[in-house]
Amino acid sequence: MLVSLKIEDKKRIAQDLKERFKKSKVIIVTDYKGLNVTNINALRRKLREADVEFKVVKNSLLIRAAEDTGVALIKEHFKGPSAVAISYDDPVSPAKVLTEFAGEFKALEIKAGVMGDKVLDLSAIKALSDLPSREVLLGMVLSTMNGVPTAFARALSDNIGRLLNVLTAVKDQKEAA
Repeated sequence: MLVSLKIEDKKRIAQDLKERFKKSKVIIVTDYKGLNVTNINALRRKLREADVEFKVVKNSLLIRAAEDTGVALIKEHFKGPSAVAISYDDPVSPAKVLTEFAGEFKALEIKAGVMGDKVLDLSAIKALSDLPSREVLLGMVLSTMNGVPTAFARALSDNIGRLLNVLTAVKDQKEAA
């Protein structure tokens, strides 16, 4: 039994979705046709663990919510059963989870995405999924930042040690003379 939404409810849902679109780092549109409830719930769980929202919304509401946002660039992909994955922090996480899940369950089709004002096609989303996660990248930056002062301190102490050796040699030479 389908329940028809009132116009006020549709406006509220579209406005809420628009606010989510504006705050997001990346949005990926999928076609979930062919996935059963168990598979959709498993996908939702994986996305939730990655701090990504997964919304199944009517296309007319998606189109209305996309107005005046970067998502309007991909509104032609709002056809058929559409769901959007929304990430507010890490643009890599939803791409990684969706790409892995689509590899396992062929029924999930990744249509397109948008990051800022850039449209992401399927190949761009797959390339994004190959990147390390935000946490891994931060760890790499921190280890690099930590390595620079350590190397600098070693270089300074090495130069001081060499200077000390030269001074000791000069002192020994003067004592011998």
